[in-house]
Parts: sequence; C-alpha cells; structure tokens
Amino acid sequence: MAVQGPFKVAFADVFPYGAFIKGGVEPVRDFDRSTRENFVQARDKDTGELVWAVEVLDADPESKGTFKVKLMAPVQPVMPEAPAGFPFVPVEFDGLAVTPYVNSGTGRLAYSLKAAAVRPANSRGGAARNSGKDTAAKDAA
Repeated sequence: MAVQGPFKVAFADVFPYGAFIKGGVEPVRDFDRSTRENFVQARDKDTGELVWAVEVLDADPESKGTFKVKLMAPVQPVMPEAPAGFPFVPVEFDGLAVTPYVNSGTGRLAYSLKAAAVRPANSRGGAARNSGKDTAAKDAA
C-alpha cells in the first residue's frame, strides 16, 4: 500500500470551522520506557523531538467532545493567549499529519493527529481557516 504511517493533511480539511485549545501543553508519556516512579517523555519516531499534547475543541457544530493533538518540539511549546473574555484559544496547526488506527476498546476506526507547530488562528489573513467552508459552499452552489 502506498500510504503507510502518518499522512499530511491541510488544517482547513480537518478543521473547516476552526479549532480551539482548551488548557495547556502537557508532555506525553513514553509508555514503554516510563515506570510508575520514573516518568519518561515520549520522542517522535521520525524526528527524535519531544512529544507534547494539547486538548483541542473542533469548532464544527456536529463535533462532540475534545481530543488531543500531539506536537513535536525540542522544548515545551508556548500557546497563543486567549482573546480577552474567552476561555479557549483559537489556533491553527502547521504540518498536520493524521494516523488512522483501530481503537482497541471500541473496535472502531480512530485518528491520531500530530502537528509540527501551532499558531494563532488567522495569522495568515484567514485564508487557511476558511478555505474548507468556502470550497464546500462554492461546490454546493
């Protein structure tokens, strides 16, 4: 099969309505090397960089709950600040990759997301965030 491992996707294809970070950045545990007494942070298999995770809310009205997006970085990434009066931070992910897998608990297809970087939403003038909705609207017309 031509597609093995994670495959790159555009932010707007995964989050056509945008995405929000809930909470902070946390290190991801390496389950093979960690013990109950000794936490060892996971490293990315491809880059060797430390793996961090953020809890994300998908702005799609039909989306339910939150999920984690993993970030690869040599030091803990600093998240953009939330706009005044808002509890969540609107963000966009660069270098987004998806790994499909079968969830052993449910037997259903699930997706793991990882990104090379995170930045404030609309820092490129909003084109990346709206392109998925705009394309869908044009196709429907």
